[in-house]
Amino acid sequence: MSAPEKTKIPSVSTDSTDVYQSIPMVEVVIEIPRGSFLKRGSTGELDFVSPLPCPFNYGSIPAYIGLEGDLLDAVVLGPRLPAGEKIKVFAWGAVGLTDRGLYDDKLICSQFPVSQRQQKLILIFFQIYAKAKSLLNMARGRKGLNRCEGWDKAENALARATPSTHIDWQGPTVPF
Repeated sequence: MSAPEKTKIPSVSTDSTDVYQSIPMVEVVIEIPRGSFLKRGSTGELDFVSPLPCPFNYGSIPAYIGLEGDLLDAVVLGPRLPAGEKIKVFAWGAVGLTDRGLYDDKLICSQFPVSQRQQKLILIFFQIYAKAKSLLNMARGRKGLNRCEGWDKAENALARATPSTHIDWQGPTVPF
């Protein structure tokens, strides 16, 4: 499956109180608290130990399965949240990441609009992350393209995902 077309980083106006009405709200389960060095997957298993701390709270949205067969990923901006915490937040956008040739959306979530500066920094992080994952995959003997695909709308990422019930999801279909 080919990656979606890249979109320009949108500007978010906070002048209107209606801005929140058009933004999807999702429930995220935190897997990796901001500042953690341990990268865990949606099943709780340790994936790797990072040399750098995670700059975001990282988790998944149990209501959706992403294109790579794992729960839909989500980044939650703001203060550190404990692992296992469930939080309802607005999904302001998504960043596409190709990992070993499999496309994966990362919803970008926050209680408040994401500034253009934050959007640029998030993209830089995922560009670096894709390069680091490429090296990790090479060391693990896992082939395939790794790259950051750019910014997209949260609505598009949710439309690509498959609605899920926890009963039918047995864990990711490929090893990470």
